Amino acid sequence: MTVLVTGGRGHVGRSVAKKLLAAGEKVRVGSTDPAKTSRDSGAEVVEVDLARPRTLADALDGVSKVFLYAKPDTVGAQVEIMEKAGIEHVTLLSTRSLTFRDADTNPIAQLHVQVERALGQSSLPWTFLRAGTFSTNTLQWAGAIREESVVRAPYPESYSSPIHEDDIADVAVLTLTENGHTGVAYGMSGPTSVTQREQVALIAEAVGRPVRFEELQPEEYRETLSRWGRSQVVDQLLRYLETWNKRPVPVLDQRQQLIGSPGRSYAQWALDHADDFR
Repeated sequence: MTVLVTGGRGHVGRSVAKKLLAAGEKVRVGSTDPAKTSRDSGAEVVEVDLARPRTLADALDGVSKVFLYAKPDTVGAQVEIMEKAGIEHVTLLSTRSLTFRDADTNPIAQLHVQVERALGQSSLPWTFLRAGTFSTNTLQWAGAIREESVVRAPYPESYSSPIHEDDIADVAVLTLTENGHTGVAYGMSGPTSVTQREQVALIAEAVGRPVRFEELQPEEYRETLSRWGRSQVVDQLLRYLETWNKRPVPVLDQRQQLIGSPGRSYAQWALDHADDFR
């Protein structure tokens, strides 16, 4: 069996590829820029740009299963190509936002629901991994921590239950290598709910030096976020922070339920990524 892992430059995609290789599977890593994609021992790296579905078709030769990230603009063509290639299973990296009450108006949810719907209406066997906040989102703080030992953000007491990329990958590999996961949408989070202030303290502990939290007003933070996100997504992220201010986020530790051991804590993630903040 050969598995195509799309999004090969992302943290989750890289982890999925490594874990599939460790499980003895053949892996083809798809990336928009193969030259800048790490080449784990035994993995083939090819160009896959879901904005140009022809590259997906070329990459599927000899592939049985696919780990897919959401690219709604061309999902119809993607599904048609995978059906024609006889793909046996697709595991989609989706979002927990689809389980929230505002899913109909949530721009993050709507990006993913289009892909879920297209796969659900196809002949392809599928599993959806509806992952919540990624621990890697806090890498946006890395530059300020390295240079000034500070994090600037609003709502220091806003909670999230951030999930380690390796926990997503563990469940993804399970769905791609074992039977019994077809037609299932797994909600996923980290094992604990922690505030932004607590996350900063855990990063400080991991790097071995103090890091202070400097509280911003939401509008000040909007300007920071607008540099790398669409305005609708920025608005949604600010709504998340406000909604969960002083309210712990419910935990959905799918890794615990499926594998029998708890997911990796944010403290563990901070230790694993300490060099990014040093």
